[in-house]
Amino acid sequence: MKLERELMRGAGPLAVLKLLEAGERYGYELVQALDRQSGGLLAMGQSTLYPMLYNLEAKGLIVSRTDEAGPRPRKYYSLTGRGKKKLAGDTAQWLRLVEAMKSLGIAEPQTGGAA
Repeated sequence: MKLERELMRGAGPLAVLKLLEAGERYGYELVQALDRQSGGLLAMGQSTLYPMLYNLEAKGLIVSRTDEAGPRPRKYYSLTGRGKKKLAGDTAQWLRLVEAMKSLGIAEPQTGGAA
C-alpha cells in the first residue's frame, strides 16, 4: 500500500530530510532506503524523487555535489543548516499531528471487544 498523493506531499520531503540527517546519499540510495525503511509505504520512483530533491535544493534545505570517481558520476545530497532547522520544525509538527490523531482514536489500534 502506498500513501495517497496528498499525504505523500507532506510525508515525502520530511522522510527525505530525515534520511539525509544521517549523512549524504545519492538518489537511488534514497529510493531504496525509503522503500526498505518504510516497509514500502513511502516507496517512490526516481521520477518522483528527483523533482522533490530539486525543490528541496532550490529552497536551500539540501545541497548536492557530484562525485566523478566511480564508473559513472553520482550526485550526492546532504542537509544544510537550514534543512536541519526545517527537519526539526517539521518533525515537531508531525509528532503533534500524530498526538492529535491519537486523541481522536485514529492512530490507536482497534480492539475487537464486544459492545
